[in-house]
Amino acid sequence: MRSPKEPSDRTASSPPPRWAVRSARLIPLVVLPTGLWRLAMVCGFPSGYTKAGFVPFETPGAKVWMLALSVVCEVLALLSLGLVRPWGETSPRWLPVVGGRRVRPLAAVIPAAVGALALTAIWAAMPWWWAYPHPDMTSAGSLVVGVLYQPLVLWGPLLGAVTLSYYRRTRPRRLRAAH
Repeated sequence: MRSPKEPSDRTASSPPPRWAVRSARLIPLVVLPTGLWRLAMVCGFPSGYTKAGFVPFETPGAKVWMLALSVVCEVLALLSLGLVRPWGETSPRWLPVVGGRRVRPLAAVIPAAVGALALTAIWAAMPWWWAYPHPDMTSAGSLVVGVLYQPLVLWGPLLGAVTLSYYRRTRPRRLRAAH
């Protein structure tokens, strides 16, 4: 069995297409508005909620949840950049144990593809926020939240396209020759 540091039967991948790089850079920007909205609530701004509706967000647990959700979503969105950057094909040397090793393409493709499918299903099935008035929000707040959440519909399809581009660039040479 070959070690991940040894040469493989694949050639060096080609650079990612410009559209894939732009799409990967767009993903964190698509996720950012909802994260900023949540962070505003963590900082004590009602962010469209009525005074009565904002009460649950004053608890430490709710604030930790909102902060964690925002950070985790943005970190996951930023990981999509690995599909178009060199660290998505060879892990950075400073990482313990795996540093400097080739990233097996399917180790990136499978989680990214599952994520793209899940995100597409979640956001495609999500009703538009402003179509269903929320009793704890003002009508203007409901509209603003709807507008801030609407870009998330793009997260899954963008990630899917970037993942497909990564797979095509990094698949083994013997599979490339067959296509």
